[in-house]
Amino acid sequence: MKFKLALAQFAPHLGDVDANLKIIADYIARARVAQADVIVLPELALTGYYLKDLVPTVAARPSPDDPRFAPLIAASRDLDIVVGFVEEDARYRYYIAAAYLSAGRVVHVHRKVYLPTYRLFDDGRFFAPGNTFRAFNTRFGRMGLLICEDAWHLSSPYVLWQDGADFLIDLSASPGYGISASDELANAETVKTFLQTYASILTTFVIFSNRVGMEDGIAFWGGSHVLAPDGKPLAAAPRFDDALVCAEIDTDALRRARLGLPILRDEQRELVRHELGRVAKFELDR
Repeated sequence: MKFKLALAQFAPHLGDVDANLKIIADYIARARVAQADVIVLPELALTGYYLKDLVPTVAARPSPDDPRFAPLIAASRDLDIVVGFVEEDARYRYYIAAAYLSAGRVVHVHRKVYLPTYRLFDDGRFFAPGNTFRAFNTRFGRMGLLICEDAWHLSSPYVLWQDGADFLIDLSASPGYGISASDELANAETVKTFLQTYASILTTFVIFSNRVGMEDGIAFWGGSHVLAPDGKPLAAAPRFDDALVCAEIDTDALRRARLGLPILRDEQRELVRHELGRVAKFELDR
């Protein structure tokens, strides 16, 4: 199967959902012109990132009954959409979430599990953590969602891979910090390295959508990109600038990668489960 994927890289307006819906609608229109089948938007594309006390005022529920979410669901009738937003649950807890929308319905919602509270981050103060990583079926194959910090933990892509995900989609709002030995942004270089490792070792497509712009004096670096199951880049957006980039996806690349590197075939899932159980028991008994 072949399909076209679009990455939308932009700077959301902090706390202004209506303005962001207009931006997103424009990118969706541009993706349609490019004949894309799927568009992936960044973490918290609907709201901006450093929300703090604005969280309850910008939250939405992924339902056609929610006026903030209804336009996105309607737009997904002919174009699959992956979008980051603040989710409010029935008990008024708030999550950094991502939804996969297709054919006018909500296919899957992922709540960010790992909420960083170090360096420039304070997610854990304002949001509740998610507690699952689940792959899900789409018309293009089985996918799994990660949100920014989730991808910094090895167990997250591993669980999705074991759950059948052939596409790992990482929505991010990654601010730039640090300089590496090669004069690159340190965290940008780290992200590029581990995502390429996931793609080539897990033999999966990896899709990374990162925002740009400034908030609270912090610059978000962009650099959204798509990696093939052998780790090679299929498309890349520039650093720091708004962009819509497209990648042609050929799912036969999964077969070719796994014939050459049969890691998935040889993985000993039960051994991993047993050993993790042993480690957990050891920690409890110690």
